[in-house]
Amino acid sequence: MANVVVVGAQWGDEGKGKIVDWLSERADVIARFQGGHNAGHTLVIDGKVYKLSLLPSGVVRGKMSVIGNGVVLDPWALLSEIERLGGQGVHVSPETLMIAENTPLILPVHGELDRARENQNSVAKIGTTGRGIGPAYEDKVGRRTVRVADLADEPTLDLRLDRLLTHHNALRAGLGLEAVDRAALKAALMEVAPKILPYAKPVWKVMHDARRAGKRILFEGAQGSLLDIDFGTYPFVTSSNTLAGMAATGTGLGPTAIDFVLGIVKAYTTRVGEGPFPSELFDEDGVRLGERGHEFGTVTGRKRRCGWFDAVLVRQTCATSGVSGIALTKLDVLDGFKTLKICVGYDLDGQRLDYLPTAANLQARVTPIYEEMEGWSESTAGARSWADLPGAAIKYVRRIEELIQCPVALLSTSPERDDTILVTDPFAD
Repeated sequence: MANVVVVGAQWGDEGKGKIVDWLSERADVIARFQGGHNAGHTLVIDGKVYKLSLLPSGVVRGKMSVIGNGVVLDPWALLSEIERLGGQGVHVSPETLMIAENTPLILPVHGELDRARENQNSVAKIGTTGRGIGPAYEDKVGRRTVRVADLADEPTLDLRLDRLLTHHNALRAGLGLEAVDRAALKAALMEVAPKILPYAKPVWKVMHDARRAGKRILFEGAQGSLLDIDFGTYPFVTSSNTLAGMAATGTGLGPTAIDFVLGIVKAYTTRVGEGPFPSELFDEDGVRLGERGHEFGTVTGRKRRCGWFDAVLVRQTCATSGVSGIALTKLDVLDGFKTLKICVGYDLDGQRLDYLPTAANLQARVTPIYEEMEGWSESTAGARSWADLPGAAIKYVRRIEELIQCPVALLSTSPERDDTILVTDPFAD
């Protein structure tokens, strides 16, 4: 059976939650493979809104859901999210959720360090959510992290804490913060351990067995490809790899397990926080996109910056993630625009570029080259077939396909899961 990876192909907030929910009904296993509780998915099911940060979208439908080793896990945030969903009638248990035993933990010291750095950074703020994601990944690669499995072994936990705090207390001294209360931190971990450990499993083995049994696996990415630590707009990026290849290492399955990569693409472009944004709008059109698209972050509530569709960036991310097809979302937000613009290239000091350069100073200097298209006055909201779409809207979608060199597999016309036009089934064998 086909296994599908879903990734955001812009700066995140592309509408992955709805698409993953739409696909998860047909999947057997849904796995998160990177990021932390800085990510956010909004699901609308039968008019009811569910906001998820750490939990894979499949939990809402009672599907087997996995938090892979590529994720950094705040155990207290997870328990809070499980409790909140319980209040909405969604029961999450070890029968429906498993956490990889080698998943690194986000501890309070990580959030404190994250916020202290951002507050004291007089050079350039990164735009972090302050939730400790970056410092947790730093400790992972620095080989001093506390992992889920360590909660079951107190002597090992003591060793991990000693190594961790030797590093952090030195950093905290430099930032003017008090040393960590080791006893309090350990006590907090010992208290949370029995609540988290029932979910701990050798996820790599479970995933391998599921694949051998012919189960359909849906790999769920967080954030967007342009926030990738290697291929994003560095340093205004997240601290993990957000590209499709991370689905393999972030769960313990090899790359041959991936059959289809679905890139989620918004019909225009948005970004939260700092960093370059060539097609950003500062006029009435930008305000209109933000208002009509309800462009506020699921997790932070921060207002998103808005701009025209950037075909250069999406073509680039489709290449780096090996996207098989895209799911184009929020087409209805463009209803009523007399003229639409698509960024088809960049001008850099008189030179035309068909990609975003790597150097930060060059990224900041490029200006968009636009192609104009006729808009449409009819509504596309709720369309469920091509016949429901205005001719100009179809032309816009087809032009996007040409420019990004990737076909549209799904077209989303509202937050409701059934308002979706299926062109290519990602799960087809």
